[in-house]
Amino acid sequence: MGKIWNLPQFADHIAVKDEFGRQLTYSELHAESCRLAEKAGGRCLVFSLCRNEIGSLIGYVGFVNNGIVSVQLSSHLDDALLQNLLAAYRPAFLWVPVDQAEQFEGMEAVYSSFDYCLLRTGYTGSYPLFPELGLLITTSGSTGSPKFVRQSYTNLLDNATSIAEYLKLDSSERPITTLPMNYVYGLSIINSHFLVGATLLMTDKGLMQKEFWSFFQAAEATSFGGVPYTYEMLDKLRFYRMKLPSLRTMTQAGGKITPELHEKFAAYAKEQGKNFVVMYGAAEATSRMGYLPPERAVEKKGSMGIPIPGGRFRLVDADDREITEPFVTGELVYEGKNVTLGYAVCGEDLIKGDERGGILKTGDMAQFDGDHYYYIVGRKKRFLKIYGNRVNLDEVDRMIKGQFSIEAASDGVDDHMYLFVTDGAYSDRVRDFVIAKTKLNPAAFKVIVIDEIPKNDAGKTLYKELKQYYAE
Repeated sequence: MGKIWNLPQFADHIAVKDEFGRQLTYSELHAESCRLAEKAGGRCLVFSLCRNEIGSLIGYVGFVNNGIVSVQLSSHLDDALLQNLLAAYRPAFLWVPVDQAEQFEGMEAVYSSFDYCLLRTGYTGSYPLFPELGLLITTSGSTGSPKFVRQSYTNLLDNATSIAEYLKLDSSERPITTLPMNYVYGLSIINSHFLVGATLLMTDKGLMQKEFWSFFQAAEATSFGGVPYTYEMLDKLRFYRMKLPSLRTMTQAGGKITPELHEKFAAYAKEQGKNFVVMYGAAEATSRMGYLPPERAVEKKGSMGIPIPGGRFRLVDADDREITEPFVTGELVYEGKNVTLGYAVCGEDLIKGDERGGILKTGDMAQFDGDHYYYIVGRKKRFLKIYGNRVNLDEVDRMIKGQFSIEAASDGVDDHMYLFVTDGAYSDRVRDFVIAKTKLNPAAFKVIVIDEIPKNDAGKTLYKELKQYYAE
């Protein structure tokens, strides 16, 4: 058995199928992943440039299941940012799409499979790895931060087991990919479904493309996951009119969905005999921490639910005292085996052990109702989730000021970032710069020109005063 999955257990059942008709059984996926791991020569650090393709999946499964630590990165990551990460971590290998291999001059290709190739980087003096370290994943969006979350094998297996339990997954499931493999939500779908022998339907097509829905119907997909923006788009697509008899379950995470949209999809699911499951999570907790049981989806609209099996929530006040009364706001604290080891910001951090002890202060402000269902009401620090990607607003401010040497500030609500400047001549340049750095959908960003950035006597920006300029 591997570190996470016992792939041979499901033998000839189809593990993955793509839109081009290519597929692998569990036995074949096991064989492919073991061949790749063998070429890497044992435990080491590998950067994977991810796409929703079978080759990318072979890399992920092969590395995690054979004790090789992979760093999951987007294949579209800005080259300068990637070079910074390579210099900071000095991985032994890269696992990249064949059509991107030429950008890594001087690196030797030692193996290829399903349009991906393994490149030996040639770095000397690799960093020692903590024995339980299984995976490195980004947490702060694509703003170029070298910070990764350090996830252990225990974290990955525990969270996948819990998700499979509360979603009642079995081998008849056929989830279709709607989220990238360098995002914990996307990985959690793979992790939990491969535990039960389900068939993953892989496509790089998006929900707005006709080919996605053609593949969905032809392959009889049973479920998909989405961030709030996904459901905003589905609402505009008149999703409720689509004929999708194979669909059983829709999951939502990556930020708080509006109560109105929550109610729409919950009502649709109830009418159609399907499940709509709102979930809550973070990379620092491997993936999931909470979920709203689908039978309560209509009744508890706006709630992210209850702790996952094996987890526990509590709220604490500013003095770290536990809140026991309903409808009182406090910081949400989570406890469970899926709480990750801590962060890494450079290669020297990869030897670090468990720095959290199973306890995570989420930074989210929340309340619980009389039934102990939890509701997120805000954030303790300045983060936004943009289409499921967590972005640090303070980091955005620093980048803008560093690039243009102008007065600027960022604020907003999930999926909508507002960039404030005092000189209209910079509007387009600032917006284009932030879009390029974050690699996120341009629709999420708007520049607002104001006379001055509001500040207090100490010179600190008064972000609350910016809210008057946009509608929440």
